[in-house]
Amino acid sequence: MHAGTRRPTTRLIPAALAAGLLMTACGTGASQSQAPAAKVTVTPVAGSSAAKLGAPISVKADGGRLTAVDVKDDKGAAVPGRLAADGSSWTSQGKVRPATTYTVHTKATSSGGKESAATAKFTTEQAGKVNKLTNTPGNGQTVGTGMPVSILFDHPVAKSSRAEIEKALKVTTQPHVEGAWGWVKDWSGKDRIDWRPKDYWPSGTKVSVRGALSGINSGDDRWFVRDYDFDFSIGADHKAVIDVPAHTLTMYADGKPVGTIRGSAGSPQDPTRGGVHTVRSKNAAETMDSATIGHGNEWMLDSQWVTHLTASGTFLHSAPWNKSLGVVNNSHGCFGMTTSDAKRVYDFLSVGSTVEVKGTTSTKKTDVGNGLEVWQETWSQWQQRSALK
Repeated sequence: MHAGTRRPTTRLIPAALAAGLLMTACGTGASQSQAPAAKVTVTPVAGSSAAKLGAPISVKADGGRLTAVDVKDDKGAAVPGRLAADGSSWTSQGKVRPATTYTVHTKATSSGGKESAATAKFTTEQAGKVNKLTNTPGNGQTVGTGMPVSILFDHPVAKSSRAEIEKALKVTTQPHVEGAWGWVKDWSGKDRIDWRPKDYWPSGTKVSVRGALSGINSGDDRWFVRDYDFDFSIGADHKAVIDVPAHTLTMYADGKPVGTIRGSAGSPQDPTRGGVHTVRSKNAAETMDSATIGHGNEWMLDSQWVTHLTASGTFLHSAPWNKSLGVVNNSHGCFGMTTSDAKRVYDFLSVGSTVEVKGTTSTKKTDVGNGLEVWQETWSQWQQRSALK
């Protein structure tokens, strides 16, 4: 070695440290940035033609998981749905509505940790034919303790669609009250579904009915195009009991008698229908027309303070023409009273109150659809009317 010349030094790197440097150079940091994003698929898919009706909105993630799904319709209303526990999918609670544009915002994380966001939009087809409904009670109404929830459909409901419709209808009560849906043929001939409590409502109960029916085919390719929501309350516990042999009607408040009225029930030829009836409507003044109950043109009489029970014509009403009130049962099925007594009953009973008829000779079974006659059946009989039994 010459003077002033230095040999290059060589540093030894420990093996473990060398391995670590190698992993850093070609390890996870570089591969994460190039990792593919999760594949998110929205159904229905956007396309040149409108999306078909009859299915929910679904979102699926392949190669990762969904972290957020936000769906809104063209009015800005959020569409509720359920995200799977593993994040693999999201499904709307109801089906798509006709002629509606939906916007779906999603966020996802791939199995490699890459985050992504996407937006999808689609429009559904028009409904060629529509079914609608009328609900009883009306929204915000206060009714009696025997009132069912009654939903009358404009058009027939196919038996194959009834279970799905029944599942879409929810009754929530405060306090909790047990009850069930049952399918009924209304007196008008239309299809109907009623919800009755197992026992009479407790006074003061708050009831909410929610029907997520939009996008359901009721049969014959006839669709519901909207959801239905309404609320009502249960008022005072007012009932009445008619004792046919005794010619009396007794009013009860909270289970205690508060007044008895004498009157005339149906004759042996036209006995008053028995069982528990529900007040379906009231009318302060009405003309009693014999033709409406199958008696031709026998009479046309003006009456006041008319409380309607059955759709076939069982009423409580004033009968000033009857000179045998409280002595002889000689009506054509109604319970007639003096005008002042009829007003007492009219004011005491609300729509939804019950009127029980005892001691009648009538053997006719009053069909549930002949008014709001849900109490004509036992609880076990009523449960058999459900499409989900």
